[in-house]
Amino acid sequence: MTVQDKDIKEVLCSEQFLKTKIQELGAAITKDYAGKNLLLVSILKGSIMVMADLMRAVDLPLQIDFMNVSSYGAGTETKGAVKILKDLDVDIKGLDVLIVEDILDSGVTLHSLINLLRQRGPASIEICTLFSKPSRRQVDVEAKYVGIEIPDAFIVGYGLDYAEKYRNLPYVGVLKEEVYGG
Repeated sequence: MTVQDKDIKEVLCSEQFLKTKIQELGAAITKDYAGKNLLLVSILKGSIMVMADLMRAVDLPLQIDFMNVSSYGAGTETKGAVKILKDLDVDIKGLDVLIVEDILDSGVTLHSLINLLRQRGPASIEICTLFSKPSRRQVDVEAKYVGIEIPDAFIVGYGLDYAEKYRNLPYVGVLKEEVYGG
């Protein structure tokens, strides 16, 4: 048991389960994007582990890039205002853009991001998210690729954080309410 494990109420997804889901997503993306000019865009910091494993699970030539977009800060609730901390380095005009996310929660951040990226002339924009919380959606945003729909619980691990901690857990767990004041 690690020091961080004591803050976890329950393990939602084991390390092996995550590997299996990423492989399934990679196979679907490989099939759908065959012959296309694919750019995976990782939304930092949360999707870093998803991106690292997913790009290896996609059996196609592809490009990658990163954005850091935030609407949370150090809290657990979206603030509604989206801030771009790091923009793309790649010109996406004519590319098939697949946004890689750790979790699709309120949808506020992705809705704003998609509107911004559409103005840059990509051939297509889709979303791949490991986790989706449809019960929390505030705007109409859907992912083409979803690993798993989850209940309305505050989860951490495998890139997901609370106050920049717990990202390094190899599994995804539900954080104890007393840790974040829930």
